[in-house]
Amino acid sequence: MSDRGPLPPLGAVQSRSDLLVEAVRDAILSGHFKPGQLLVERELAAAFGVSKTPVREALKVLARSGLVERDPYRGTSVRRVDRQMVTSVYEVRLLLEPEAVRRAAAEHSRETLAAAGRTLGRAREAGAEPDHVGLSRLNRRFHRELYAPCPNKLLTGMLDGLQEQVALIAVAGWRAQPTWQEEADDHAAILAAVQQGDADGAGRLLRRHVETFYGRMMASLGPDLGPDLGPETDTDPRPPETRRAAQ
Repeated sequence: MSDRGPLPPLGAVQSRSDLLVEAVRDAILSGHFKPGQLLVERELAAAFGVSKTPVREALKVLARSGLVERDPYRGTSVRRVDRQMVTSVYEVRLLLEPEAVRRAAAEHSRETLAAAGRTLGRAREAGAEPDHVGLSRLNRRFHRELYAPCPNKLLTGMLDGLQEQVALIAVAGWRAQPTWQEEADDHAAILAAVQQGDADGAGRLLRRHVETFYGRMMASLGPDLGPDLGPETDTDPRPPETRRAAQ
């Protein structure tokens, strides 16, 4: 288990299940919950101060997004980042995203380009004091802002469906080799191509950007093991303070 301290209790709001999805997602991306770690409904409910029902619903959502895996015998666990997972996600991403960005280039407005520029600026600032969760969120937002104007909404929807798994891979890669500043430079070049109306150039730069990270990620992975993501997986999802109090 991470030593980052207790998980924050959720507020008494209507969409508690949605908040729980965000909280568990952030706990996964921050490393509080490790790859392969079992997520026990009862213990998650106690840790977040909610009933088991929103926990169950949140885990279903996270399973659909690819962040967790559900097994009828073993239960629910955090998705492991291995060669097979990275290859599956990035092969699909390379088929879809460069084309989506190319098609989106002609559809951008001054407002959408300004929004992408602001996100890029915030990502550069966040990289000065790395926060993997915050960087991941900004990275996803920037990529989506680039491809969202693509008129083929089936294409953009498929890319949206990859976002969580891409985030998990990105965070694993940054822990192995922090490359967010280089990636921010790539983002600036892609955005400049879009701003100049160079759709084909933007698509090529995006492809090279994704291929570079993919190659770097695969190089950091052994035949069967992921990169060094921290200490051995702790199968108890309770925060350290909760466990100490129970001893």
